[in-house]
Amino acid sequence: MASNAIVDIFRIRDLRERIIFTFLMLVIFRLGATIPIPGINVNALRLYFQTQAGTGLSVTEYLDFFAGGAFSRFSVFMLGIMPYISMSIIMQLLLLVFPALKKISEEEGGRKKIQRYTRYGTVVVCIIQSFAVAVYADSIPDAITLPRGLYMVVSMLTVTAGTVFLVWIGEQINQRGIGNGISLLIFAGIVARLPAGIWVLIQDVQAGDLNPVFVIVVFIMFAVVVALVVYEQRGQRKIPVHYAKRVVGRKLYGAQNTYVPFKINPSGVIPVIFAASVMTFPLQIAQSMGPDVRWLQQVAIWLRPDGPAYLITYTLLIIFFAYFYTQVTLNPIEISKNIRENGGSIPGIRSEKMEEYFARILNRIILPGAIFLAFIALIPTLVQQLFNFPAELAFLMGGTSLLILVGVDLDLMSQIEGHLRMHHHDGLTKKGRLKSRYL
Repeated sequence: MASNAIVDIFRIRDLRERIIFTFLMLVIFRLGATIPIPGINVNALRLYFQTQAGTGLSVTEYLDFFAGGAFSRFSVFMLGIMPYISMSIIMQLLLLVFPALKKISEEEGGRKKIQRYTRYGTVVVCIIQSFAVAVYADSIPDAITLPRGLYMVVSMLTVTAGTVFLVWIGEQINQRGIGNGISLLIFAGIVARLPAGIWVLIQDVQAGDLNPVFVIVVFIMFAVVVALVVYEQRGQRKIPVHYAKRVVGRKLYGAQNTYVPFKINPSGVIPVIFAASVMTFPLQIAQSMGPDVRWLQQVAIWLRPDGPAYLITYTLLIIFFAYFYTQVTLNPIEISKNIRENGGSIPGIRSEKMEEYFARILNRIILPGAIFLAFIALIPTLVQQLFNFPAELAFLMGGTSLLILVGVDLDLMSQIEGHLRMHHHDGLTKKGRLKSRYL
């Protein structure tokens, strides 16, 4: 009888336990997203957001995408995992700016120190953002049931603790679960919003506000985009490397031909997540404190998620982080050094020109990949404006959400594939093999 991949997954004890653990952690995340902050009047919040609902995508709805609806509920996880991602970006930049910090990261145990500094910084970012959302809640009529001073302290502590707990969940998934914990939390938040978006679509079709033909066209377009994203995520440029004969101890190892694989988009969905995190921070501050500060209110309007200023800034950030993250993870100098130390060479390329060759190849493949990511990010706005598609579903099925969903899903499947093959099973796919940057 032919083996079944799903059955094989649950036959392997270690893989089965990892999947169950990951599932339980995501259930805890979803439960926490429904628990409101102490002192919040949920009914008053719901009424307020209903009266604020209008055309297009509001800042609150955009922030809800990455928090799985937790922001509009003012839950303990309302900030989601974005403060940690923002601090991770800041720490990566600090490593480039300050050589002393870079030296610490290269020492034994240095990576753990940098992670500790990142966690401390996450708490600082959470305090700033939690203060902003506390002020925002105070501006909503009848939203607070506690004295103002007590509510400010309780809400800031609760929201900060919620984000720190999510960081812990993400790390536990990395160690004891399957997949990348931080990415899976964002993935779960987006997936949790899909049923509500589809329900809105059904209601619009039934009410006659949306042409069913347009719906079919949009879904076909999304299917094509998903196929393109999968193809782009798995595309590679293989650089041939030749290793000469060498003596190790008393053994003579023969010449070996291999290659260095450079993905078309080496950073995967990281530029999208980083860009979204950078845009989320000012949006959240502007949205929360806008009613009390006029210039922040103008910033919130200017950076509206479906506005031209936001789209241009977001596109440029995606391209920037595509180059930035690739330079951090794929350093041409280090790659060339490792090849030379192991007696390797690239046919037709002089040894001293190897760094320049790798840098030129990376620059050539990063730009098209980054432009492709930026183009996908513009799809929701185009679909919404051309077909009058519901903003909630358009932004869930396209752009940032689509890239994250497809990228995280591919990474998760590739890790499961690796575990299956490690235990001598066929894997998830009959042809080919899934690739992951986490393996």
